[in-house]
Amino acid sequence: MDLGLAGRIAVVTGASKGIGLAVTRTLAREGVRVVAGARTSTPELDALVATGSVRHVPVDLSTADGPASLVGAALELGAIDILVNNVGAVTPRTAGFLSVTDDEWAASLNLGLMAAIRATRAVLGPMLEAGGGSIVTISSVNAFLPDPTVIDYSATKAALTNFSKSLSKEVGARGVRLNTISPGPVATDLWLGADGVAARLGRASGSEPGAVSDAAAGQSVTGRFTRPQEIAELVALLASDVVANVTGADFVIDGGLTTQT
Repeated sequence: MDLGLAGRIAVVTGASKGIGLAVTRTLAREGVRVVAGARTSTPELDALVATGSVRHVPVDLSTADGPASLVGAALELGAIDILVNNVGAVTPRTAGFLSVTDDEWAASLNLGLMAAIRATRAVLGPMLEAGGGSIVTISSVNAFLPDPTVIDYSATKAALTNFSKSLSKEVGARGVRLNTISPGPVATDLWLGADGVAARLGRASGSEPGAVSDAAAGQSVTGRFTRPQEIAELVALLASDVVANVTGADFVIDGGLTTQT
């Protein structure tokens, strides 16, 4: 299917690896000029930059002015059509709620929520002036599946989903669409890396990381983690005019982990 995205301009946050890298690669495949925001690059992102369709902007998206500087760099290319809010992180709180400090709460909210709010604020004015745009935000099933092991992450994702839905009602009539995607566990370093969720939970419980990840995958009816590329394809669809009347929606991609009624 031709999504009609060729020639458009997109900003992707947290673009150097995992879901963000897959989104960047997929949008570039569709002919989109992608401005990829990440603190540092990776060989995989460098390869995309070498094709000429992707520009890497080194930026710390946890800072107050980082998202706006990223958007400013993209505006040098022209009107921004697509924003993908992807940057985020998770730290398992294996010692319980009382161990989570104010600074840790603030860090989670700053990167997981405020980075998206700041990027959206920076891009929204130009999108409204241009008459439209699509903002896709990567949330999580933890937005509605609270987990004390990731209590601050869960709260942040709930706020992120609510923010996107609320803003969609304000700007939908002016051509800007906002949607969220809520993955379950995804096969990225965030879960499966040497210091990922599985490794940290394994150290806390005395289990092997592989056993932890296998148990998590087994909770889905498909018996596996979602692949980053599967999320990236959904992002591309939501960014396109193929589904131009979809806004304020949340799309769950979790292999049947959660029960939707």
